[in-house]
Amino acid sequence: MTHLRAKSLTRIGWLQGISIPSDWTESKVKYVAPGMQAGEAITAESIELTGTYPVYGGNGLRGYTKQKTHHGTRILIGRQGALCGNVHLVTGEYWASEHAIVARPSDTADARWLAYLLDIMSLGQYSQTAAQPGIGTAQINALSVPVPPAQEQRAIADYLDRETARIDTLIEEQQRLTELQWERRAAVVDAALAPLSSWTRTALKHVLDGIDQGVSPQAEAGLADEPGAWGVLKAGCVNRGVFRPEEHKRLPDGFLFDPAIAVGEGDVIVSRASGSPDLVGSAAIVEHLDYRLILSDKLFRLQPRRSTDSRFLAWSLNSGRYRVQVRRAISGADGLANNLPLSKLRGFEMHFPSLEEQRRIAAYLDDQTAKIDMLIVETERFIALARERRSALITAAVTGQIDVRGVA
Repeated sequence: MTHLRAKSLTRIGWLQGISIPSDWTESKVKYVAPGMQAGEAITAESIELTGTYPVYGGNGLRGYTKQKTHHGTRILIGRQGALCGNVHLVTGEYWASEHAIVARPSDTADARWLAYLLDIMSLGQYSQTAAQPGIGTAQINALSVPVPPAQEQRAIADYLDRETARIDTLIEEQQRLTELQWERRAAVVDAALAPLSSWTRTALKHVLDGIDQGVSPQAEAGLADEPGAWGVLKAGCVNRGVFRPEEHKRLPDGFLFDPAIAVGEGDVIVSRASGSPDLVGSAAIVEHLDYRLILSDKLFRLQPRRSTDSRFLAWSLNSGRYRVQVRRAISGADGLANNLPLSKLRGFEMHFPSLEEQRRIAAYLDDQTAKIDMLIVETERFIALARERRSALITAAVTGQIDVRGVA
């Protein structure tokens, strides 16, 4: 059951003029989460793989340590890097690394409500740096927040626990469906690329005229979507065999580079490095370009010979046989975890039929995977909409736009 409520206009900046219930108060984060502090650095001596205390950093659970510095219910906030501002509600005993900020709810604040509130505030936007995002306790403490009465905090948390669990379950189901579609896609690719006795077995370097590699400039946040602007591709621009031109960062105006590393349609690009071993070596062909882009130093561009069809080469670099070789190359590269050495890539065993057969197989795979890709895009769009719905629901509840006091 919902109720009509009197509203009062708030001056809290991030609420952008939204009115909050008149019986709510305005406060600062430092009062609802006193004593906020950064975690501690983890040394080799503090790590024990068989330990019992989870280590939390900006990206959540990272490992185990034989030391613990915190216990009870706390809120962990990502302090720096790509996950700056991420919020995790944790309980029990744990170690907070130097990449996390520990927030302890006040005696009058419900921890679950506070975690939801901090999450929708998008704390990462208050970072003072662009190249390596980072946020400090002083920045978070100074932010104003709307605070409902204690009983309503619990009601909001109960409501959101229930409703977000439903949405999360739906998202997980769709994610499993997406993974099944990716597995089906991989099976189609592997079946079409199963080598016949008439195919030539050779090292990758023998079907190439060369391999290019880009540079690693100090790029800016945002896209190169203005006239004359250039961008540098990220390593993840070819994840899972699909080229995504929007995966780049804008280059500073006036940045000079060798025109030879400019990206063009038809280029075959391979990812050299990734935070995930499963994505190292990802490869795709550049289908279209909406921006002017260059290669980064974490990308290779393969130059196929005239006897090698570019599309067939790209499909071959998405086969199971290729992935097995990538995993072996990564595990065998001393000091280069999650990096694909160029020497290993050049030596990968490949199988090629005649040029005419390459073109026929590539056309077949283009057609068959297009149908699967359409299903994947539809599913991912559904997931994105569900996440937007989740975020909007949390925002409405913690700002009093929906009254959950009488909701069973």
